[in-house]
Amino acid sequence: MNERNNEHYFTRQPTSKIVEKEFNVNLNGEKLKFISVSGVFSFGRADKASMVLVKNIQALYGDVLDLGCGYGLVGISLKVRFPDIRLYMSDINQRAIQYAKMNAKNNNVVAEEVKAGDGFEVWKGKNFDFVVFNPPIAAGKKVWTKMIEDSKFHLNKNGSLVCVGFHNKAGKTIEREMKSVFGNVSTLVKNGGIRLYSSRREE
Repeated sequence: MNERNNEHYFTRQPTSKIVEKEFNVNLNGEKLKFISVSGVFSFGRADKASMVLVKNIQALYGDVLDLGCGYGLVGISLKVRFPDIRLYMSDINQRAIQYAKMNAKNNNVVAEEVKAGDGFEVWKGKNFDFVVFNPPIAAGKKVWTKMIEDSKFHLNKNGSLVCVGFHNKAGKTIEREMKSVFGNVSTLVKNGGIRLYSSRREE
């Protein structure tokens, strides 16, 4: 969320020169290796907020969508933690999708589908039990609030949207938007300034 230029990662076709950086993530005693790439969010490191989501979310099951997956850090890590889930990943950034597929393969993770597309445009007619989401704050409020709004119509009954954010930055707005859309929101985790929020589709 710290990138200064939206084109860095929230664009369909990044124009920046391709530069790769590898890093490892230790997760429940397993070492995962990721190849990050320029023009995709969180270059060269595991984003702190994403890792709060990965390490603290509980009891995932069924069909899980990593929305705005980048190079696959969240979705791949969750599949390692919860191997019985059916993992789906999507991102507007086609370079991100290329690397998400590569990182899944390198970590022996099988995803049901990995698609390039803006928000839910590639998931018409598909619902999920969970949508997990680190909102692209730098893309602007209009962009990520629409993704929160649209998520309600792509969740099964009693399905949940789980979002992460820095509470004193955009996090408060994320929380309010989730409450407005779903009629409920809870804070699953407080970790420093980072919060993990959850809303359930109840009707």
